Amino acid sequence: MKFQKIIVSLLETDLYKISMGQAIYHQFPSYTTTWSFKCRNKDVVFTSDMVEEIKAQIKAYCDLRFTEEELAYLGTIKWIKQSYIDFLRLWHPRYEDFYIGTESECGLVIETNGTWVNTSMYEIPTLAIVNEVYFRSRYNYEDLFASFERKLNDKLEALIGVNSKLNIGNFSEFGLRRRLSAQAQELAVKTLKEKNHLFNDSRFVGTSNVYLAKKYDLLPVGTMAHEWIMCVGQGNRKHNPSYSNWYALEAWVKEYGVLNGTALTDTITTDCFLRDFRLTYATLFSGVRHDSGDPVEWGNKMINHYESLGIDPKTKTLLFSDSLDFERADKLYNMFKDRVKVAFGIGTYISNDTDEAALNIVMKTTKCNGMDVAKISDVPGKGMCKNDEYVDFLNRNIAWRMNNH
Repeated sequence: MKFQKIIVSLLETDLYKISMGQAIYHQFPSYTTTWSFKCRNKDVVFTSDMVEEIKAQIKAYCDLRFTEEELAYLGTIKWIKQSYIDFLRLWHPRYEDFYIGTESECGLVIETNGTWVNTSMYEIPTLAIVNEVYFRSRYNYEDLFASFERKLNDKLEALIGVNSKLNIGNFSEFGLRRRLSAQAQELAVKTLKEKNHLFNDSRFVGTSNVYLAKKYDLLPVGTMAHEWIMCVGQGNRKHNPSYSNWYALEAWVKEYGVLNGTALTDTITTDCFLRDFRLTYATLFSGVRHDSGDPVEWGNKMINHYESLGIDPKTKTLLFSDSLDFERADKLYNMFKDRVKVAFGIGTYISNDTDEAALNIVMKTTKCNGMDVAKISDVPGKGMCKNDEYVDFLNRNIAWRMNNH
């Protein structure tokens, strides 16, 4: 490897991978998935040297194992069960599940195939590796890091003191997958914790990075991602995919009951989600997460939905997590804080704000059990299904349900 090891612990992932992993292990251990990498930046090219370094870093990641200390830490999270911890004691990534090549417009192809319980765990570390290799290879990293540090200090100053320019309530750091580097993310999390007591009406409550949560005694944050709804709802040939949310919510409640309950609304549009988010689920889940579409329209829609069910919105949390910075969060917080609990998951703005543009890279589930799966979010362009006919089929299913049931 040209660079030092990027992923140093299997805890270096987002908490929702652990949360989903437990439910997958208990309920869907035989499901298989295909994941595909995509770079959405049109002007980014990965060189052959970058690709070779990415391969070497992923091989090094696959040599990792959970330590007993790490497993003991997972045992302190109240919804993680001993049976899953025992499984993780034996689990490790498999390099054989990866295909890494160069035959794409951006010069990098990554695809993983295997059991869902394995391949789900690869997404976040792989994206972190790709980001760090790219930025260390493409730019003068020391200059880039200096600009990151300068911007971090500037943005935190806006939260400090009674005369602070911005107030955003509770927020967490969600930036692992698109971070500049491990060094940058750790600096951000460490600094946020150190300065937390100086903030006015803002409070840094945790991070999705389980490794950093453990290291800095912070709350690990995260519940579910789109893959959960896509695979549970669309990976069974017997399921009508327009009921994906119902199948996913039912399985989540079976696993967690009233614990670990923030539902993701936009996998097959929020309007379709609300058809299934009826009184039982709306009561059991502590809140909902926004990840696409107009956040103000979404927030009002969710508040109205709770009120229509006779639920006091002030007992529920709206978690905003789509392309946020502190300014956007400030506006949303002040708009909704008197009507509902408000929280934010802020990613790239905290973990990769430099003088150069951040990468817009993703790894998405494209098949489950050999069948196409798709996301139809509240804005176009976020899906990655490779089969246009299936996307059309799913859209027609959703439209039929919205018009008839």
